[in-house]
Amino acid sequence: MMMCRALGVTTSGYYLYVKRLEREETEREQWRRQLDDRIRFHFYDNLETYGSVRIHQKLVDYDDFNVSASTVAKRMKVLGLYATPPKSFIATTDSDHSNRTFKNNLKQAFNPEAPNMVWVTDITYISTMEGFIYFNPILDLFGRKVISYSMCDRMDRSLPLRALKEAIKLREPKKGWIHHSDRGSQYCSKDYIDVLEDAKAKISMSRKATPYDNACAESFFASMKKEYLNKFRFTTKAEAMAAVQFYVEFYNRKRIHSTLEYATPNEYEMAYEMAQQKDANLGRKTSA
Repeated sequence: MMMCRALGVTTSGYYLYVKRLEREETEREQWRRQLDDRIRFHFYDNLETYGSVRIHQKLVDYDDFNVSASTVAKRMKVLGLYATPPKSFIATTDSDHSNRTFKNNLKQAFNPEAPNMVWVTDITYISTMEGFIYFNPILDLFGRKVISYSMCDRMDRSLPLRALKEAIKLREPKKGWIHHSDRGSQYCSKDYIDVLEDAKAKISMSRKATPYDNACAESFFASMKKEYLNKFRFTTKAEAMAAVQFYVEFYNRKRIHSTLEYATPNEYEMAYEMAQQKDANLGRKTSA
């Protein structure tokens, strides 16, 4: 054949190639192709933040795939899909001040039994070509949910105070709830302490040079930066603020956590509320 001579291949080799193209997919090949498609979907749908463990959980829970975690890891390696590697985290609050501080009442008990029992907070910065912005979230440790936050290009006491007031207004925590932070001057200011005492909070602060005392807040910042913010170079402060807002929404609504049995913060809190309502209904029926 003239085509074979032009391409420099044998006639038998050409027909073998055509035969392979015409052959229908085997069931195994079709299954693998579908698996790869869903792996890609969950990887990119979750901002390229999930490794094989979380992707496997998504495939099992949402796609009903009967596949092992090791197979998912192998397929992700073949597809060249890797979760964003971590970068270093730098603390920003200043504990060198003369304000009153409080002992560590939380004592690294990071798994409360219900919402609004333990809140943690901290401040981090995001660099832009216009300068820094500072971000202060408040997380409820029950579901690891960001319940409020504030951002500003100045790191004074008004930054965390705005987030705290909003969180208290939204949640109305009961007397004795724990508020945990580091010993930064913003959290030790009289205005901030007054709001906590008015809300009947049990104030807890990390020990000096012990970042593990506020590990959940540190972990949130690390995830936010390595999974999303570090992918960009922000030209303006407004761009960085918009990116933080986007990530917080993603985090609360879509990001699954191994510590929450692979639920999202919103799902975990909703499941608790539904269980409480169910127990209340059963109690009313029993009393009737």
